Amino acid sequence: MELYVGNFSYLMTERELKKLFSSYGIVENVHLITDHYTRQSKCFGYIRMERLQDAEKAIEKLHDKRFNEQKLVVKKALPMARRQGGSRW
Repeated sequence: MELYVGNFSYLMTERELKKLFSSYGIVENVHLITDHYTRQSKCFGYIRMERLQDAEKAIEKLHDKRFNEQKLVVKKALPMARRQGGSRW
């Protein structure tokens, strides 16, 4: 199951997020979203956990909890909306 994780510090690393979520189960993948030009974190990302039960437990335990002075947002990731239209150019 894929989770959306937001409102963490821009200094947070993929390794730190993986360690935090590994307390609740096996983390398959961590993907931090970064600015295209600066490569700085946009303070949100996605975590894929192996088991649904573990992901649900992580949501229960981590959503709205403080981590490094930030109140985390943790919820089930929604599918990406399909974009309409052509190229920007």
